[in-house]
Amino acid sequence: MHRHDKPLLFCLNQSYSLGKAVAEKLGWPLSPHEEIEFEYGEHKSRPLVEVGGRDIYVVHHLEGEPEQSANDKIVRLLFFIGALKQAGARQVIAIVPYLPYSRKERRTKPRDPVNSRYLAALFESLGTDILITVEVHNLAAFENAFHHCRAENIAVAGLMADHIVPMIDNEPVTVVSPDAGGAKRAELFRTVLEKKIGRPVMNAMLEKHRSAGVVSGSLFAGDVDGRCAIIIDDMISSGGTILRATQACRDHGAKRIIAAAAHGLFTDGSDMLFTKDGPDVVLVTDSVSAGSATQFDRLQIVSIASLLAAAIDCLNNGDPLYDLLPYN
Repeated sequence: MHRHDKPLLFCLNQSYSLGKAVAEKLGWPLSPHEEIEFEYGEHKSRPLVEVGGRDIYVVHHLEGEPEQSANDKIVRLLFFIGALKQAGARQVIAIVPYLPYSRKERRTKPRDPVNSRYLAALFESLGTDILITVEVHNLAAFENAFHHCRAENIAVAGLMADHIVPMIDNEPVTVVSPDAGGAKRAELFRTVLEKKIGRPVMNAMLEKHRSAGVVSGSLFAGDVDGRCAIIIDDMISSGGTILRATQACRDHGAKRIIAAAAHGLFTDGSDMLFTKDGPDVVLVTDSVSAGSATQFDRLQIVSIASLLAAAIDCLNNGDPLYDLLPYN
């Protein structure tokens, strides 16, 4: 890359706080753009600086909010990517901490859609060169959904472990997966935490079946008796999965319970997490807005700005992302 072709960093308006934090970690300015609203909910976005021949990074939250739904945000990001490519950008790299529709990655009923695959096709059709997300729901489905765009998923295991280490002192610790699908994620975190504290960390797992919206399963494998149980998941929405895992850990003698997830969506009903039935600590990142959950003292939020900045720095320097990816 020539000296005058320095990369540019943009963030759309709804993601300004995160974009600014990432820019500060990188020591880069946020490049100016404009977003104009039209009648009937239509809009346009365009860069206000020359982007031709440059690598462009765009940071944008994609979770639904009262002001803009997930669909609104997706369309705005896609249109902005299209505008950048049309203006001659060499590469466009989308930094999307939370990827919507990632839970609909397979057919569970006849004639079901596979929305995660369709969303990948939309990003690819607009010319997205690289998409970076954080702690995607199903890693295999995510990697298989993209065919013409480099797609990378960053793990938060190290970030979460750094935050949790001062909280556990010399307590015996067990890392708990709330279902079989999250076992690899929990094992990655267990391995990272064990290295950081320099002593053994045990693991445990719950049985979980979902049918017609009803969750069942009562098997619990592992030892949490007298231990600090750390429940690891990719996201918290209604909080039902975490509450169920919390109860199972208490039933099996856990002394203290920490629930940690990358994405704190906190939808209707999640207030129960912050009652006596919930975990002692709920830990999430700022990949999405925690909304009204921020009123609860039990909630702790870790910034992912440094993690996203590290990914951008690696890509910009042509370095591998290995240390940020979910390998174990």
